[in-house]
Amino acid sequence: QVQLVESGGGLVQAGGSLRLSCAASGRTFSSYAMGWFRQAPGKDREFVAAVSRSGGSTYYADSVKGRFTIFRDNAKNTVYLQMNTLKPEDTAVYYCAASKAYSGSYYPGEYDYWGQGTQVTVSS
Repeated sequence: QVQLVESGGGLVQAGGSLRLSCAASGRTFSSYAMGWFRQAPGKDREFVAAVSRSGGSTYYADSVKGRFTIFRDNAKNTVYLQMNTLKPEDTAVYYCAASKAYSGSYYPGEYDYWGQGTQVTVSS
């Protein structure tokens, strides 16, 4: 069992930055690929970014590529999402998730554990 707790969300103006954190319980954090997803009101949950177990491989949705960076610190059992040049369309609840796959996935169904989410609101 892995418990995930996100933090770092908030209200920011367009063009600003936020860093989300996701702290995982347990000693097996490095056994999981990690992903970030988001869900805006009335929309489906969508993939944002993923990182492999070692942190050596990363994957991004086209909508955030070049603006967001995912990275992890296995010693701290934490995965991060650095979000720069935020846009109003980035407004959503952001969720972190853990997958037993090595590299992570674009598909929510391939993740085994989910956090409760953190709200990110970008004002124009």
